[in-house]
Amino acid sequence: MNVTFFKRTSTLLTLGMVVIGSTLPARAENKNSTVDNASYVTNLTANQSKKVGEAPDTALTSASSLTTESTQLPTISTPSNIQSQKVAQTFEPGRATRSGSSYIGVGGNIGLSGDTRVGEGSFAVISKIGLTQNLSARPAALVGDNTVFLIPLTVDFPTENLEVTQLNVAPYVGGGIAVSTGRDSTVGALISGGVDVPLSPQITATGGVNVSFIDETDVGILLGVGYNF
Repeated sequence: MNVTFFKRTSTLLTLGMVVIGSTLPARAENKNSTVDNASYVTNLTANQSKKVGEAPDTALTSASSLTTESTQLPTISTPSNIQSQKVAQTFEPGRATRSGSSYIGVGGNIGLSGDTRVGEGSFAVISKIGLTQNLSARPAALVGDNTVFLIPLTVDFPTENLEVTQLNVAPYVGGGIAVSTGRDSTVGALISGGVDVPLSPQITATGGVNVSFIDETDVGILLGVGYNF
């Protein structure tokens, strides 16, 4: 009976050891898996925190790059600049040109060759009427028998200083028509060129050469002084 009890006890102990041995690895694996899960959660939290911390730097970098790009944008003409350019080229009769003010005055014509008033000595009424910044009309009348009207359109050049005379002069050159009145009224082409000499804010002296082609080539030198307006 004791032998039987001993055998049964040995068998139970053996089975208990087997059961205990089989459960220990499972628990160890569970503990390891628990540790791994905890490490994963910790690493994930740290990475998220790092990304959140980097967000302001990224935003600042983006803002700085936008600021740099904005400073490199090309200059765009504002409406005021465009308007100023348009005003400079506006057609406005009587305006000042780059050579000076418009004026009206009197003078004399010295004839050099020809049969009309352009080629003969005569009293003259002169004028300059600015049209744009660069262009002006310079109508004149050579008064006398068979009065001649000169109507040139000229290009005005900026004022330049002559070192020899210490005077400012503004050249002009252009062309138009010459109208001879009288019994045989005729119209011919006209070439005109000369200089304006500003003497004061109110007075401008002028001198030029006129070449007309009415019946034949007529040449005259026109000198005068005008009152600015």
